[in-house]
Amino acid sequence: MAETFFDEWIAQRYETLWPELFDPAVVDPAVDFLAELAGTGPALELGVGTGRLAVPLTRRGVPVHGIELSRAMVDQLRSHPGGGDVGITVGDLATARVDATFRLVYLVRNTITNLTSQDEQVAAFGNAARHLEPGGCFVVENYIPAIRRLPPGETVRVFTATPTHLGFEEYDLTAQLAYSHHHWVLDGRLHTFSSPHRYVWPAELDLMARLAGLRLVGRWSDWHRTPFTGESRAHVSVWQKPPHDHPDAEPRTFR
Repeated sequence: MAETFFDEWIAQRYETLWPELFDPAVVDPAVDFLAELAGTGPALELGVGTGRLAVPLTRRGVPVHGIELSRAMVDQLRSHPGGGDVGITVGDLATARVDATFRLVYLVRNTITNLTSQDEQVAAFGNAARHLEPGGCFVVENYIPAIRRLPPGETVRVFTATPTHLGFEEYDLTAQLAYSHHHWVLDGRLHTFSSPHRYVWPAELDLMARLAGLRLVGRWSDWHRTPFTGESRAHVSVWQKPPHDHPDAEPRTFR
């Protein structure tokens, strides 16, 4: 059953808790990348959150609709300048339907891992494919599981440690789950937050895409199109839905 951990407390402080995500150096390359793929759009964001990318993308002339499970996150999106320009469907990104098709569907910032079973992740790819027009593309930004960086016999990895924020992952290797734990000091008070995530490898995502009838057409380490290698810690992957008139044509290629 769909569940959201992004309640009102998190939603109201989202930009305070993860300020690095709102840095123009992070936002602008992602918006450039997505705008190039969308052209004049329209685009659908799965897990639109507070509109971190959707709002600037609409300002670039791309009509954006979002699917979001957390009503608190939607309320925050609506409170931002330009948030009212983003269409919203409240629901689970793996199953919620919009009565439209899109040139671009995208899912960013590791949101695929919020779906904590393989079946749900497969369903998300199917849902993306159903919403794509022929020739359209599905984009996923996700991290590479850091299992190789775990010391032998250990299952916990610290991913951030600052005077105000300690974050670490606890891996359940048999269940393919990572529990993300955060401890923040805000206004002199300690706040904690934990959430489960199903970590997933690029090859597994490629298989999910193939099951949904999509083809891989590009993969990079980041939004700047840095080449993807065995040392990459994240990836931006693009799959395409074949055109109806040329279902066997070579897939689109990207520079």
